Amino acid sequence: VQLVESGGGMVQTGGSLTLSCAASGFIFDDYAIGWFRQLPGSQSREGILMIGLYDHSTYYGDSIRGRFTISSDNAANTVYLEMKDLKAEDTATYFCAVRHLTGLSVKRWMFTGDPGSTSWGQGTQVTVSS
Repeated sequence: VQLVESGGGMVQTGGSLTLSCAASGFIFDDYAIGWFRQLPGSQSREGILMIGLYDHSTYYGDSIRGRFTISSDNAANTVYLEMKDLKAEDTATYFCAVRHLTGLSVKRWMFTGDPGSTSWGQGTQVTVSS
């Protein structure tokens, strides 16, 4: 499994960014991909949204609902995170992660990352300045 994030950078408050996660090494339809973020100084990662790659079902966390959108292009094996109305508190390293659908509990995955069942990308930095 390989996940490569791109699209991070610096943006002003209220601006927009789109992150990409290029995935390879697994059967797309059998998995879900989620976006997590690690805030500055934090040791943990917050699950913010995910998409099931077979049926495109989605989950959105409260902190980003209405501002962030997740989508997938299965033909291109790529998942996108469109971020609008960015705030200073969105500054973080953003990771995409993949998990097989077997045994998936969406809320547990978003809150715990399901160590041992999840593969991670290397992360991309997003900095929102006021």
